[in-house]
Amino acid sequence: MPYIFPKMRRFGFPLLRHISSLPSASRTCCLHRRVFTGSYTSTITGHSCQQHRRNVSSSALRQHIQDLSGPEQRLLDKLYEGLIGGQRASLAESITLVETQHPRKKELAQVLLQRVLVYRREQESRNGGKPVAFRVGLSGPPGAGKSSFIEVVGKMLTGRGHKVSVLAVDPSSCTTGGSLMGDKTRMTELSRDMDAFIRPSPASGTLGGVTRTTNEAVVLCEGAGYDIVLVETVGVGQSEFAVADMVDMFVLLIPPAGGDELQGIKRGIIERADLVVVTKADGDLLGPARRIQAEYTSALKLLRRQSKSWNPEVVRASSHTNEGIPEVWAKLESYRDAVLASGELQGRRRAQQKVWMWSLIQDNALAHFQNHPSVRGALPQLEQRVTTGEISPGLAADLLLKAFTSSSPK
Repeated sequence: MPYIFPKMRRFGFPLLRHISSLPSASRTCCLHRRVFTGSYTSTITGHSCQQHRRNVSSSALRQHIQDLSGPEQRLLDKLYEGLIGGQRASLAESITLVETQHPRKKELAQVLLQRVLVYRREQESRNGGKPVAFRVGLSGPPGAGKSSFIEVVGKMLTGRGHKVSVLAVDPSSCTTGGSLMGDKTRMTELSRDMDAFIRPSPASGTLGGVTRTTNEAVVLCEGAGYDIVLVETVGVGQSEFAVADMVDMFVLLIPPAGGDELQGIKRGIIERADLVVVTKADGDLLGPARRIQAEYTSALKLLRRQSKSWNPEVVRASSHTNEGIPEVWAKLESYRDAVLASGELQGRRRAQQKVWMWSLIQDNALAHFQNHPSVRGALPQLEQRVTTGEISPGLAADLLLKAFTSSSPK
């Protein structure tokens, strides 16, 4: 995401205005022309933007700006100061703000997020250009013991002086919108730890379970001083591919269950894993755990390496006895040191920023398409004709796209 350092007034932070009314030629993602820099003020006149590294057309920078009201300004100031001060209540409220679907509050969230991004960049500059936090994605099939594993690892890390945040994407009902929100109740000890923050976020029907705002929540957690960010996803599926595009390391947790485990988990997910952990490796399950470890170790040898500086491994651990837990964390630290030294981590994060941007573009473009008057008018009839077999889905899609483009402003 580009950093733009524009003019800041003494008590007012400008706010983006909706750009849906702009002509299609200038309809683009929102870029703040004037945002808080975190330490100083700078002035950029018109559409010139030296910090914007790409040569963008002037129409891409022509935005409508609307000033914050007094209450909105005070709210953002309170959230920002509380957030960088490490207050968990301010962090929770900030994440709620970025998760909202209210148009005005979404604009407020982007202003807050931009301020935190600038603050985080300053922190990284003081850290020699290295990331100040380590992002780890954790996933696995239901019953793999993800929550128990996270609680044990989290308590160990807070005991070593780390601050740990857990973003647990919770499954939502597409019918009722309700979510289980069980992760906080399962991590009872960690949720009471003052150096830990647990945030269950409803998936709300998002493909793969990872919400579109999870990446922004990660940024907020880092701004609040959490140096370890754990992202837990819903089961096994598309969520793994989504979470792998927002973390530094992807860890796959699998239980030592019976049956052919290699068929139960997609090959593509195993390929994305930087580390595979066989959980519940204690008692009567120790034998099956060793067998599963051997099977996955053999499978990983047949897969293409994702990193030039790291070979994925398979390890065993038990959240019940804590056996293998310190060794698992040691593997994570070894991975972080290896990819930092090679520069892969920094390159991976830069690539993830582009993926994040295009993901948001796709979401917003689809919403704009669905809400277009011509599309809404033609959609019910075309859906009916598709379901009765009168026309093909491909033809219906072409007709809807034609209706959309023909009535869009030129």
